[in-house]
Amino acid sequence: MSISEVMGRNVHTARFPVKAKRTPIIVHNARMSDETIPDAAKRLVQARKNRGFATARAASDYFGWKYDGYIQHERGLRGLTKVAARYARAFHVSESWLLTGEGAGGSKIVPIMGYVGAGAEVLPEFEQIPPDGLEDIELPFAVPDDLIGLQIRGDSMLPRYDDGDVILVHREQRNPTDAFLGEEAAVRTDQGKRFLKRVIRGYDKGRYNLESWNAKPIEGVVIEWVGEIYLTVRSGQIRRIERSQHQIAVRRMQRRTRAGTPELDFEG
Repeated sequence: MSISEVMGRNVHTARFPVKAKRTPIIVHNARMSDETIPDAAKRLVQARKNRGFATARAASDYFGWKYDGYIQHERGLRGLTKVAARYARAFHVSESWLLTGEGAGGSKIVPIMGYVGAGAEVLPEFEQIPPDGLEDIELPFAVPDDLIGLQIRGDSMLPRYDDGDVILVHREQRNPTDAFLGEEAAVRTDQGKRFLKRVIRGYDKGRYNLESWNAKPIEGVVIEWVGEIYLTVRSGQIRRIERSQHQIAVRRMQRRTRAGTPELDFEG
């Protein structure tokens, strides 16, 4: 009997998967069905899409997150409690809405897009602000989506505004410059400088004077943009708002967890 015949009699075709030294094992990523995905994970997907990211990969690459960790949050395989604040800031939603669904799903997050001088001179072209801004602040109420934050530098507008306060202004100028005469506003001059001042008509046509509470006026400037002030957030309030919102969201999630099935909680 030949060697090949002997080997043929002793080799059998396996009818079941056999783990051998070189046998590749294919592992598929776990995925919950749509019916079993937690509501918080569904809101995370909604927030990501509303922010303009078509895929989880696009969002994780943009923000520098580990894709494997983020996609598990979207699929409901990991809880969101410890990472909700990060995702809420990135996707411009409130942390409480992301965790519990309570409140509006619209933006309560306002990005701080730079500084405005109240005595200090701010040149926007040299700020080197990231595209998403310096940081975000979360408010306990809804505000228009077109608002941006500018942090005040200087003390020439004391006692009305303190150094470190944040003014929320409309991104685009909504009214003619003359409509702001006598009012305080954020302005950008034709020299690229940005100030928080009271706008006064200048001596020459098309020029304006910028007045402070306790500094000499800046006279004869050409204004290219006026940011209408919607709201002022005091420097101390910024920290209190961020802390209180986080505590409220966590307490609500804890109450919901005690009332129902506990949510798996992994730090992402």
